[in-house]
Amino acid sequence: MKFELILQIILFTSSVGLGVIVLRKLPVLRVLPEKEFSGFSEKKQIIALKFKEGVKKLNLLKDLSYEMILEKVLAKIKNISVKFESKMSNLLVEAKENTKQRGIRESDNYWEEIKKSTKKNKLKK
Repeated sequence: MKFELILQIILFTSSVGLGVIVLRKLPVLRVLPEKEFSGFSEKKQIIALKFKEGVKKLNLLKDLSYEMILEKVLAKIKNISVKFESKMSNLLVEAKENTKQRGIRESDNYWEEIKKSTKKNKLKK
């Protein structure tokens, strides 16, 4: 359970980092001159040019505003923190139940041990 949570956090942060890198490099890809593709074969040049045109057509950043991105990120952080808090409270409840059960078992043995020790003390005297 803890291992899965750690893996989810790592996956989420890695995905966010990869997304940031890609979004930062999109403008660089848009302004690349076509001469840089001359080292490739004709087939690769065609694929590279189509990719470049596709990136120019996407223009992901024009529709996104800072406030919208911030709102979505904060909502996701809130959601993750609520899930984390829920898991922690479940673990706390389980720990309390285990402690109670262990305490009940120990208290039963405790009184039996006291009775046995008092009987032994009476027999010795």
